[in-house]
Order: sequence, then structure tokens, then C-alpha cells
Amino acid sequence: MLSKDNWQDTTQRFTRWWKREPGDRPLLRIIARRSEPLEPLDPIEPAATPEPLYLDVDRAVAILRNRCRSVRFLAESFPNLDLNLGPGSMALYLGSEPVFAWDTLWYSECVNDWETFGPLRFDPENRWWKIHQVMLEKGRLLAGEDFPVSIPDIIENVDILSALRGPQAFCYDLVDEPERMRELVEQVDNLYFRYYNRFHDLVRMDDGGSVYTAFQIWGTGRTAKVQCDFSALMSPAQFREFVLPSLRKQCRQLDHSLYHLDGPDCIKHVDALMEIVELDALQWTAGAGQPDGACEKWLPVYDKVRAAGKGLWISIEDGGYEDWVAGAERLVHRYGATGLYFLFPEMSEEQAEKLILKAEREWR
Repeated sequence: MLSKDNWQDTTQRFTRWWKREPGDRPLLRIIARRSEPLEPLDPIEPAATPEPLYLDVDRAVAILRNRCRSVRFLAESFPNLDLNLGPGSMALYLGSEPVFAWDTLWYSECVNDWETFGPLRFDPENRWWKIHQVMLEKGRLLAGEDFPVSIPDIIENVDILSALRGPQAFCYDLVDEPERMRELVEQVDNLYFRYYNRFHDLVRMDDGGSVYTAFQIWGTGRTAKVQCDFSALMSPAQFREFVLPSLRKQCRQLDHSLYHLDGPDCIKHVDALMEIVELDALQWTAGAGQPDGACEKWLPVYDKVRAAGKGLWISIEDGGYEDWVAGAERLVHRYGATGLYFLFPEMSEEQAEKLILKAEREWR
């Protein structure tokens, strides 16, 4: 990997993190700005419409190559080519159409009635499924051995059903037709690995590992982030009925799994999530207007995760450099270094080297 000097050490540290094995410091994502690019940057024309931001693979590769020339990927950070078609692209493969926007990609609601829509089936001729495979094939070809291509954000369980149906109508469906909803969740479960396995085969690295989209995780075998953002609208009882069995089944088929817990309204499900023996770690997203992952407000969540013997993925971003260091240090003092993964904002090379040295000396 041309833009990453210590890749073998990085993979060994990720392997220990997944297993919650002791190491000499926590896992660290540290990216340092270079004072000058390593070489001249390629010119990139501004996009006239949002579509190229998602569909133009050549453009995405050029942007990442420019970034690799402009920063240093230190500690456990690494470059990777993200070719997502929004968060939850399985909805596209099942009949939704994309709504391209400058800041994200949404999915049009396509289910007026589940009875007439029919069961959810794998369609090898689906337009967006074919487009997405071609995108990953081209991305892997253009990337060569310079950087990996990440597995797209497919998403699972009721999040996909909500995207197809619309969240408001789906809320009623859970109450009015619980048996049908359980059947549909099972259909999504059965489809997930049809898509995941194909993407994994397309992007798997020579070392047998793979990277999963924007969550900056690497692992051998089948590695993925799992989630249920719709659970913010669900009671704990509903979550246990409709989602927990699905997540448990999914984690059993993955070699490494990270749960994406999105916002304070989802905290009520942490107890249930910690019952999934096969789940390896939890990633906490505090949400808009909330303090970052280092805030003491979230310690009750972390306490439960650590008591269950699982890893923690924590983004630290509030304040400046000294605040980032102090926040991470508080968490290390409380939980120890084992099983912690800290992700920091971009910083200067001097700050990055100072932080790594501190972690190696003091965060054991």
C-alpha cells in the first residue's frame, strides 16, 4: 500500500482489537496534514450535478490519490476508496430509485402495499445492482495495490424495509402486520449475504482482509458494520422482537462485526445488543448537537459495552488538540487500552507524532 508505511503492523493491531487482546496502546486513527503535497495534485473539475459525486469512479480515485499526496496516514489510519451508493444500497437492488443530493443519497419509497409488491427476491438483472458491481470492479482495477476498495454500506433488517416503504407507513406496519414484518425481515436476512459476498469477493485484499466503508475498519474474513437506525422509533420490546434475532443471525455469519449505535434515542437498546455473543464491538455516534464520544455523558453506555467484554469505537472531535488528548486519556484511565479504538480529527504532523509517542508511553 503505497500511502501506508506500516500496513502489516496495522493489520496485526486490528486483529488484536477484534479479539480484545492486550496491546501496547489503543487503536488510533491519526491523519496528519503534510506541509506540502508529495507531488503536484491532479486537477479535478467541480461537479455540475450531484450524480458524479457517487457514480464517477475515475473522479473518486483522483480525489483519493490527491488526498494520499496531501496527508500522512499514521498509526492505524489508512486510505480506502469508498464507492457507496448511499447508506443502505440494498434498497436500490430491491426496487427503490436513488435521489441524488449534494450531501447524501436518498432512496425513493416504492412499496405502496406489501401484498402487491410481493416477496423480496434477489434480482441479478437489477440495474443498480449491476451498476454497483461494475463500479467496484473498476475501482479495484484503478486502485491496484495502492489502497483498498471498501465494501459498500449495504445495511440490513428493518432499515431496508423502512427505506422501501417509508418510515411513517412502516411504523404502522409493525403494529398492524407484525407477522408479515417478521417474514420480511427474514427475507432481508436471506438476501444480505447474496450482496455482501459478491462485494467481498470483488474487493478482498491479497492478505485476505477487507475494509468496510466509512467506518475505517479492517479485518480478515467477512468484516462489516451492522445497524438498525430505525430502532430510534422502536420500543425495547419491538427491538427484541423484530431486530435482535436478525442481528444475531448476521453476526454469526460474520468473522468481525461492529454495531453502529446512532444517537441518544437508540441507547435504550444497548442492553439487548450486549446479549449478542457474536458481536465484537460497538461504534457510538452521538448525533447532531451532542458532545463527542469522549464526554462523560456516554460513560454509562461504555460501561455496559466493557462489562460485556466488547470493543469500543469512539470518535473524539470536540475542541482542539489538547481537548482530544485529554478526552482519550480519561477513557484509557477508566477502561484500559485493550479494545479501544480512538478516531481523531486531522492534525499537524508535529501533533500526530506527539500523540503517538504519548500513547505508546502512557496509554498501556
